[in-house]
Amino acid sequence: MKKKKEAAAQDPIPKKERPSWDDYFMDIAALVARRSTCLRRDVGAVLVRDRRILATGYNGAPSGLHHCLDTGCLREQLGVPSGERHELCRGLHAEQNAIIQAALHGVSVKGAQLYCTNHPCIICAKMIVNAGIIKITFRDGYLDHMAKEMLMEAEIEVEQR
Repeated sequence: MKKKKEAAAQDPIPKKERPSWDDYFMDIAALVARRSTCLRRDVGAVLVRDRRILATGYNGAPSGLHHCLDTGCLREQLGVPSGERHELCRGLHAEQNAIIQAALHGVSVKGAQLYCTNHPCIICAKMIVNAGIIKITFRDGYLDHMAKEMLMEAEIEVEQR
């Protein structure tokens, strides 16, 4: 019995691998994206400061209005390419919804980090700059060159994971 105890004491306790904070929040953004009502792309966003979630958002129609799941996609019907003519859409982008949710509940996002499943478009980039968000971590492309340039000019750190 004594030898078993000695052997157990020598074997280190196996440590489970925990995700990094960046992976954790990016995984949450991917989960949030599953709520999307867009027929073209599921996007999720999470606003974080000091490792605390401030707000989340996904792409879809404004609260209480019919979703594209119900009405169909106007952009698809008109043959509008991805990344163009954003005004021809019932939905808001995930980043917009996250910023709006924070504002609706009186939560400042100044100094926050945005985790998003996709790179922000130019419209979202402008909102991100004015909201005081300091860093963007995104998973997938959908790179908008004008957005990239504006975020660089605003000195917002952008990282793909």
